[in-house]
Amino acid sequence: MHARRRFRHLGALSVVALLSMTMLSACSSSSPSSGSSGKVLTVGTYKGIKGQFTTIQAAVSAAKPGDWVLVAPGDYKEADDLSATPTHVDRGGFGGVLVTTSGIHIRGLSRSGVIVDGTKPGAPACSSNASDQQYGSVQDGKAIGRNGIVVYKANHVSVDNLTVCNFLSGSADSGNQVWWNGGADSDKIGLHGYTGSYLSATSSFYGGESTAATYGIFSSAAAGDGAHWTQLYASNMNDSGMYVGACMQVCGITIDHVDMEYSALGYSGTNSGGAIVIEDSLFANNKDGFDTNTQIRSDPPAPQNGACPNNGISPITHTHSCWVLRHNVFANNNNPNVPQSGGASYGPVGTGMTLSGGHNDTVINNVFKNNDAWGFLMVPFPDSDSPSFNQTCTGAGGVETPGLGCVFDPINDKLANNTFVSNGSFGNPTNGDFGQLALNANEPSNCFSGNHTTGAVTPANLEAKYPTCGVKRAAPDAPADLLNQALCNTGFSSCPAGTIYPRVTQIVMHPLPKKLATMPNPCQGVPDSPWCKGGSLS
Repeated sequence: MHARRRFRHLGALSVVALLSMTMLSACSSSSPSSGSSGKVLTVGTYKGIKGQFTTIQAAVSAAKPGDWVLVAPGDYKEADDLSATPTHVDRGGFGGVLVTTSGIHIRGLSRSGVIVDGTKPGAPACSSNASDQQYGSVQDGKAIGRNGIVVYKANHVSVDNLTVCNFLSGSADSGNQVWWNGGADSDKIGLHGYTGSYLSATSSFYGGESTAATYGIFSSAAAGDGAHWTQLYASNMNDSGMYVGACMQVCGITIDHVDMEYSALGYSGTNSGGAIVIEDSLFANNKDGFDTNTQIRSDPPAPQNGACPNNGISPITHTHSCWVLRHNVFANNNNPNVPQSGGASYGPVGTGMTLSGGHNDTVINNVFKNNDAWGFLMVPFPDSDSPSFNQTCTGAGGVETPGLGCVFDPINDKLANNTFVSNGSFGNPTNGDFGQLALNANEPSNCFSGNHTTGAVTPANLEAKYPTCGVKRAAPDAPADLLNQALCNTGFSSCPAGTIYPRVTQIVMHPLPKKLATMPNPCQGVPDSPWCKGGSLS
């Protein structure tokens, strides 16, 4: 959830082992697989051969469209945002590495060995020591925070095969490790086409929510044209490990083979719609594994709408729903001891996935396992904020509701052929495999079919009552016990007597797994250079 701008355990090695079983078919790179156009600009030293530049920023600044920036293993304390006062603070257009040239490719030679590091010069790589952290330039008496790699209003830029860490938040749009940014809060698309692969994003330091890292892999005001993320890992974020939003309902991205853990939300997507496919991925050990939602304030326009652009038909669903979540695992998302701030802090602990006020989304053929509140929860999103960019609640499809603000029900969403195993062990009323809350009458129904369950479903007759999407629901469908539990878990209201959901006791920051896959051939598609010859490392 992006609102903060305004205002049973799987260990890491177990997660990697589980992912390895699903990654066998992963593509080797999201960047061009062949071709020799453009120049190669080299950074650092590889096998005793010095590159042309000592910093990534210097190479990026010298690059022209079509050029490649190859980065040798090293700990790069990039500081473009510290060397001069950032000029696009209100749009998030600043970072340790700031990319403003379209069509360039940034690629590390080793995922774990190439580190873009927000800590101070001389500090150990990704240091957790408080004295080693940097909080950004000071404006109006406040540190604005830092971003790692920011692709700002530049089209078709790829970033591959490296690690970014410890870029912390502050008073401006900051705390983001890798960000394709088309102009935050601009209400328009400012960036087209982006790819990222074999990226790791984390923070080792927690000194309070005001400076905690925010997003791991992030896109906003960006859309389509072959956008693709693959082989990503993110952890320890106080909003989400991965975020797609503010894309004017034409996101146009495929995401696969990613591992999101130890964050408030594994994935977050506010008002993100159109063609989005997320598949073959793992969301584990977060507070709430996955949350897509509607908001009237942030990242307009509302609602979150997975309908195909131009009334098209999805080749996957063969319906008008192009937002598809399939072949993923949502496991052990029961962790309250993660950084959490703003809207993300309302994510219900113990939930594999929350679909909050989304429209026309399809969730099929996934596994929901050991999530101790609910495997899957389909609920309204109540938004008491003032609408932004000339929106109105009713105009965006919401219903003004006393005590809750503008309420967006989930509408025309499909949950089908998923497998649910050992969910709901918190043992509160309605905890179990999945549930639905729909507060308003006379709206198109969601639908449920073919799900394999071992625990509670609330209401119990969901599949029998709603086998088909889009049928006008004449009355609300909001069981009081599920409503009370959802409001309790999210913190929107007090809890019924005897209800227990774990709350944060002490924030724990987890190290990166040691065996995350690196790009098999980082020279693939790269023109010849002293480091890459004939498409292979020299």
